[in-house]
Amino acid sequence: MEDYMVKVITESKDVIGVACITTNLVNDARIRHVTYPTATAALGRALTGAGLMASLLDPDQRVALKFQGDGPLKKIVVEADGMGAVRGYAGVPAVDLPPKNGKLDVSGALGSQGYLTVSKDLRVKDVYTGVVHLHSGEIASDIAYYLTESEQIPSAVGLGVFVERDAAVSAAGGFLVQSLPPSDEKRIDALAQRIEHMDSVTAQIREGRLPEDMLGTIFEGIPYRAIERRQLAFRCACSRDRTEQAIIALGPEEIRSIMAEHETVEISCQFCGQVRSFSREELQRLIGEQH
Repeated sequence: MEDYMVKVITESKDVIGVACITTNLVNDARIRHVTYPTATAALGRALTGAGLMASLLDPDQRVALKFQGDGPLKKIVVEADGMGAVRGYAGVPAVDLPPKNGKLDVSGALGSQGYLTVSKDLRVKDVYTGVVHLHSGEIASDIAYYLTESEQIPSAVGLGVFVERDAAVSAAGGFLVQSLPPSDEKRIDALAQRIEHMDSVTAQIREGRLPEDMLGTIFEGIPYRAIERRQLAFRCACSRDRTEQAIIALGPEEIRSIMAEHETVEISCQFCGQVRSFSREELQRLIGEQH
């Protein structure tokens, strides 16, 4: 099944909803970063959350989320853009904790003390940045808390990642529902009740339910229409040219120091794990490009 998201809005234009499946991109991230099960679940939820938030942006806009906690995972950094590209990494990928209440202990891995920083590049002069304390260490509730507290948009977020015994991801996805002014309090309460009592995201995806089905359950009895469908994928913006520019930024002296100690230099992208090698001759060429 392909990874994609569907965005809908009520006919009264007071509630917007997005749901997605991200099984493939989360599995891609797991393989790239060699994450252990609990780290996989945490990173996967964050990647999915970023994809949902980016679905509310224009194609050329981006959002970045940085979760910093006091748990063994240390941090999670994810980015997504309005074209459906998502990327990210966990600070310590080799984290696997005992289950808690029969589920992977994501909040224990991230910790409940720390911060969530959200940066939005809306292609205007300045990047918008908001910071809130971690609400629980559960990625979904932390994102909902940020949206409600920092952006003043009442929001409900559901995220799920199911990790099999062989460490592979068999289901991942989520939903985001936001109330737009002027809001109907009775409708908001009804939606909140329905979301609270619906099956988990992973249970629905494992049953074969699609984003359209999840939204159908949430908005049952409320007239709405689909306004967008977009594919999602783990895609990184790194390139050899960008890596070369980063090396050049070190300056001639630092590059020569590296050349004195290494025949070949390998540079890895934190976001996707792509490794690029540079020989002494290539490094010498980059020094020459600085004049």
